[in-house]
Amino acid sequence: MSARDAVLVSARALHDELAAGTGDLVLLDVRWALGVTDGHEQYLAGHLPGAVFVDLESELAAPPSPARGRHPLPDLADLEAAARRWGVRQGSRVVAYDAVGATSAARAWWLLRWAGLADVRLLDGGLGAWTGAGFVLEQGEVVPVRGDVVLSQGELPTLTPDDAARLASSGSGLLLDARAGERFRGEVEPVDPRAGHVPGAVSAPTVQNLGSDGRFLDEPALRERFAALGVRADGEQHVGVYCGSGVTAAHEVAALATLGIDAALYAGSWSQWSNDETRPVATGA
Repeated sequence: MSARDAVLVSARALHDELAAGTGDLVLLDVRWALGVTDGHEQYLAGHLPGAVFVDLESELAAPPSPARGRHPLPDLADLEAAARRWGVRQGSRVVAYDAVGATSAARAWWLLRWAGLADVRLLDGGLGAWTGAGFVLEQGEVVPVRGDVVLSQGELPTLTPDDAARLASSGSGLLLDARAGERFRGEVEPVDPRAGHVPGAVSAPTVQNLGSDGRFLDEPALRERFAALGVRADGEQHVGVYCGSGVTAAHEVAALATLGIDAALYAGSWSQWSNDETRPVATGA
């Protein structure tokens, strides 16, 4: 299996897997976006057959705090309990999707991979790709049989604020900022206390991983994008990613993973960094 196929699945391939009924396949609907609160209502109105709704705020994050950020990593026991509610069992294959190019579903992908699940993928193009292919949706709540999965932690690398600072200032490493360019430059800051970026970080907006159809760019285009940002393809470079609160940065980690490049997630991200007055802030390009 290619690195890309280990991360992404097309709507057609997923449809065929569901039709074949082979293996234990769990679908997670992670309908969320910054400032949007009707994800569950959208899910009830129409979702992939058998998909379970996942609440990003309460199930994919611990309670927010200035010290830890807006979406801290959940406690492992809480994540395991949530995964069992979703019907995840030992050996389950998981596919997560959303309606925003996987920029929120990637949080579920990253967390479950971090917690030891080997077979977790993103539906490339999300809900739009599924309906665009002519596949049906179903309505209402799905309540699966409770799973029995046992999670661990630390299967994917993470960064502390000090780690992020060292990486950004290292001549051999690279820290990518996955937020929109105007937030990186400090021109606007809609949610966090200070505007700007971690000194030494490189602006790499997550949305530029996607084409106009909401699907990930093909492999050559992604390689060209990340090479232009300074990412080396030889695997000898430490790469880290942050965003506003550790959600869309997971999408960038996923995009790099499709190329076989491992990247560490700074989960606290800008919401943690900007709340610490001892941390320096840079502005501009």
